[in-house]
Amino acid sequence: MKLRPIATNFTLKDHVYDRLREAITEMDIYARDADLRLDERSLAEQLGISRTPLRDAIARLEGDGLVSVVPRKGIYVRRKSLEEVLEMIIAWAALESMAARLAADRATDNEIASLRKIASKYSGEPGSAEISEYSDDNIKFHQRILEISKCAMLKTMADGLFLHMHAVRLRAMGEGDRMRRSLVDHAEIIEALESRDPELAAERVREHTMRLHEHVRRTWVRLEFNLKDKMDTA
Repeated sequence: MKLRPIATNFTLKDHVYDRLREAITEMDIYARDADLRLDERSLAEQLGISRTPLRDAIARLEGDGLVSVVPRKGIYVRRKSLEEVLEMIIAWAALESMAARLAADRATDNEIASLRKIASKYSGEPGSAEISEYSDDNIKFHQRILEISKCAMLKTMADGLFLHMHAVRLRAMGEGDRMRRSLVDHAEIIEALESRDPELAAERVREHTMRLHEHVRRTWVRLEFNLKDKMDTA
């Protein structure tokens, strides 16, 4: 994990928490060789702070379910089991398909056009784009659908899944022809929204996300990292 130093002030705890959460979000935590252990000394040095505010932030992250603090073993970024990942994808499909339904009615033409702007960056040969860059824009695309639904509760609920969904999509995007398929799906979603067809927009988004579900179910036989095993050998 790489971190930038932060300035010490009266909101230090919040800054440390935000910086750590941001860094965890950028980690490829579902990669087969992911290093999920966090070194407290290194984190404090990179941030330019003492360990007290760092530990406060880590405790908050643990409360959020993002890290596990194991006495005499260390701090580990938590990743979900395969079963949890599959359930999470289903939940995201439900939330975003409803958001798409609402967006078809509520979003302005300019707001829908903002989706096409994101997608148009990758209108050429998919292999020419960096997977990590496209993965970031892919998440922006889906978050934008939630935003233009103009239903704050839907977006809030989806934000709770954001970190792990980002990491799952990052790994999956580099597998098979997922990137090419994603580009096609996004184009179809945009067309459904532009036609102001709520049923079709919801269907396109649901199908798109459930393709991810099927890919993970079929090819991620197991998540190679088992936290308990890792801690037992630490």
